Amino acid sequence: MRDFGGIVERSPVRVVRPGSVREVADAVREADAQGVDVVPRGSGHSTFGQSLTAGVSLDLRGLTGVEAGARQAAAAAGASWRDVLAATLPHGLTPPVLTDYLDVTVGGTISAGGVGGTSHVHGTQADNVLALDVVAGGEPVTCSPAARPDLFDAVRGGLGRHGVITGATLRLVPAPERVLCCTIPCRDAEDVLRVQREVRADDVSAQVKPSEDGWVFEAKAVLYGDGREPPPGTAETEELPYIDFCDRMRPDVEELIALGEWARPHPWGMVFLPASRAAAVIESTLAAMTPDGLGLSGVILIKALRIGHVPMLNALGDPVLFSVLRTASPGHASVPEMLAANRALLDRARAVGGTPYGVGSIPV
Repeated sequence: MRDFGGIVERSPVRVVRPGSVREVADAVREADAQGVDVVPRGSGHSTFGQSLTAGVSLDLRGLTGVEAGARQAAAAAGASWRDVLAATLPHGLTPPVLTDYLDVTVGGTISAGGVGGTSHVHGTQADNVLALDVVAGGEPVTCSPAARPDLFDAVRGGLGRHGVITGATLRLVPAPERVLCCTIPCRDAEDVLRVQREVRADDVSAQVKPSEDGWVFEAKAVLYGDGREPPPGTAETEELPYIDFCDRMRPDVEELIALGEWARPHPWGMVFLPASRAAAVIESTLAAMTPDGLGLSGVILIKALRIGHVPMLNALGDPVLFSVLRTASPGHASVPEMLAANRALLDRARAVGGTPYGVGSIPV
């Protein structure tokens, strides 16, 4: 069995596909009695075997369903963020933070932390959970900041090590009908971070792209609602319905699947960097890279964000998430070479007080 990373392979002793919370609890108790590890799995979108095990693989995609209320939604762990939006948008509501790719599961991203374009305002997806249903010690429990806060803190960003998330109560906010996407060319990493810090936008991100003249930096500022003026320096704009913006990756994913790139190994290097030192680490990493080390469909992302109280993420203050999302395409750098580059990235990050993001492919 593999995950999205396609690098690590493990064969579980058995795969359990529960259809209810009680079946999850039964599977956990049985595995505990046998001294076997249990690892929960949603869409398996981890990149270095985090959702794999030689013990019991607990496939939670059978736990589905989303119920939306006036200010919150109750979502089963196996529901995707696409499912969540389908339930909340008819009420004019949306989760404050969404992943760029909607077909990952609620339980999976909360257990990883979950970063999105709005994380500079709202923090991670784990910051926006009001309560969690968890199987811990073989028993179903509900935890929140007020009830079992120790468990609540351990499972958010805990990668399934301290309990199995079976459901989540999600905070909701009003959803815009349309958005204005603004592209802002930037000189370098420092300029990207300046734009992300100064721009008044609802969703901000940045990408670094290879060109004949070296690396090109580009910030994205997305404004929710109508009648707002593009930020200074905007070179291009595009107006979209909110749902189309949320689902903007779908055409790219379909093309990558058709090209075979979606199935290739994905040695992703992802680190949290202190904001004051981020530009230097980013520039030194890029100086040591060529497009060959990124792969045909690889992507480099820069995202300044705010993290609230999610202790398991081990990222203090307002860090910058620097993501080198490599794809081991034919004719490009090999998986071992890409993993070595990820290790060098982690060394640079740690030298300035940075930390790895747990779903990445970084040998430690």
